[in-house]
Amino acid sequence: MKDKRRAMGRGLGAILSAESKAMINSATDEGADKFVGNIVEVALEDIYPNASQPRTYFDEKALNDLAQSIKNLGVIQPVTLRKDGDKFEIISGERRFRACKIAGLETIPAYIRLVNDQELLEMALVENIQREDLDAIEIALTYGRLLEEIGMTQENLSQRVGKERSTITNTLRLLKLNPVMQNAIRSGEISAGHGRALLTLEDDQRQEELFRNILAQNLSVRQTEQAAAHLKNPEKVQPKSKKDIPNHFKKAEKNLADLLDVKVEVKVAANGKKGKIVLDFKNEEELQNILSHFS
Repeated sequence: MKDKRRAMGRGLGAILSAESKAMINSATDEGADKFVGNIVEVALEDIYPNASQPRTYFDEKALNDLAQSIKNLGVIQPVTLRKDGDKFEIISGERRFRACKIAGLETIPAYIRLVNDQELLEMALVENIQREDLDAIEIALTYGRLLEEIGMTQENLSQRVGKERSTITNTLRLLKLNPVMQNAIRSGEISAGHGRALLTLEDDQRQEELFRNILAQNLSVRQTEQAAAHLKNPEKVQPKSKKDIPNHFKKAEKNLADLLDVKVEVKVAANGKKGKIVLDFKNEEELQNILSHFS
């Protein structure tokens, strides 16, 4: 079973050595490739805020809430730091940095930016997306870095990684889920399809209610979408439910929906001996994803 508090460091999670702090400052320095595009743990005492940070007010209650979340779940999204000799300046993530201090942590997971590492970083991030073991949240974080740090547009990114813009947009939207739900996607408790269904609910309480139901009732993506629609319009007349089918067909329907991450409907003839399977897809990419499972 996957660890719910998924490790961020990918084996690089040791605190940077004193030699690394002193010697590696540029992308051309030996060992720079260990930092660029990867996540490392950095001691909080070696980090200082960006003096030009536009935000000057940090809500104390919000910081304490974030600190509690970090105590429970860890840091979901690493900060980004710029190497400055043997210290590190915050590029993004000052709230997370402050919350980690409140939570009593000694280190924080971070992306390290080095002098003249732009091209190297872009190559590392694009290569990272191609890995098969990435979960949807890790992919979303990498898309975000390519957009924010490299300055790509979604159109550029679409061409660079070979994904439709709609796919990139939908993946990025997963970062709007609260940390508990993001962590559930990372640990495999729910799928990205469940996450997208949750995002159709704008009310946080309804999202949390549906999230609990997904876990308690082991809802499929399709069932989650239906439940979300009902929560949005509880008084709307629901269409007549389809003819009930035997449990083993229901199980097959759910397993296929979870595997393919699309709507699946099993239709059974009156004699219960034959039927057909209907697979819904919204675009060419979803169709190719379905076909890839049968190739």
